[in-house]
Amino acid sequence: MSVCQQKEFVILVDEHNRELGSMEKMEAHQKGVLHRAFSIFIYNSKGQWLLQQRAKNKYHSGGLWTNTCCSHPRLGETIINAANRRLLEEMGLEVFLTQAFQFIYKAKLDNNLIEHELDFVLFGKSDKQPALNTTEADNFEWLHPEEIKKRLTDTPEKYTEWFKIVFDKAYNYYKQNIIV
Repeated sequence: MSVCQQKEFVILVDEHNRELGSMEKMEAHQKGVLHRAFSIFIYNSKGQWLLQQRAKNKYHSGGLWTNTCCSHPRLGETIINAANRRLLEEMGLEVFLTQAFQFIYKAKLDNNLIEHELDFVLFGKSDKQPALNTTEADNFEWLHPEEIKKRLTDTPEKYTEWFKIVFDKAYNYYKQNIIV
């Protein structure tokens, strides 16, 4: 099996982030089992946020716009290490990341999948342009958070379910804690 074909596993947790074991990623999303995940928000010196458009061939939410990068840590991997790995793999960026907050959400997705995640939200600053991995992302755009908020209201169908859930939390954190 090539690396791309190997099964990925997620870390199952309870609501207090205590590890309960692991499960194959697709099975966890079919059953809606709570697992550990992360969401990265990159902003630049102009105060714009980097959004990605998920590749159309992704197993869920293909073609939808979302935050800079989302994924799951591997067994034995810290959130920060996993986030740095995936940010480089998906967007070709190396950025100093800080963990902002965490929360639990559950959302129904296309293809009869359910996201049920303890999501760790991270922020980082960069003025570099991403080098997209086209198996992960089709496009990117830098937008001010106020414009994102307007677009989420006007055209919510163009955005991932988790991005619609996390955006206000991330925006409030950003306004209160980050100086551009």
